[in-house]
Amino acid sequence: MAIYSVKTTASQERTVADMLISREEEGIHATLAPDALTSYVMVEADDTAAISRALEDIPHARTLVSEQPSPFSEVEHFLSPKPDVEGIAEGDIVELIAGPFKGEKAQVQRIDEGKDQVTVELYEATVPIPVTVRGDQIRVLDSEER
Repeated sequence: MAIYSVKTTASQERTVADMLISREEEGIHATLAPDALTSYVMVEADDTAAISRALEDIPHARTLVSEQPSPFSEVEHFLSPKPDVEGIAEGDIVELIAGPFKGEKAQVQRIDEGKDQVTVELYEATVPIPVTVRGDQIRVLDSEER
C-alpha cells in the first residue's frame, strides 16, 4: 500500500475524502483531508488504478497528482494532532469564542499544556476572576511575542 495525492476543488477536500471512502472501491483503504492542506486529499491505496476509477464519478476531484506514491515522511506530520494551546503565551490578549463568556476579551494568566487548558482573566469584569477554558475555545488577538 502507498499514499497518493489527489488534487481537489478548494474547500471541497472533506467532501472528496468522504465520497472516496463511501464508494468502497476495492484497493482504496483510507483517505486523509487535513485542515492545513488546501486543495489536496491524501489517499492510501494499493495502486493508482483504483484511485482513477473512483475519481471518475466524484464531482470536486480533479486529478491524481503523480503516479508515484508520496513518501510517508511528507504525510507523517499531518497524523499527529497539535495541541490547542500551541502558540499561546502568558500575557496574550485573547477572545473567548465559545462558552458562557463568548465574545469577551481576556488576558492569559496560566497555560496547562497537559490538560490543554488556559486560565484567563476577563477584562471587563468588575472583580478579576480567573476563568479556566479549553484551548480550542479561545482565539489569540494580540501576542506579546510577536
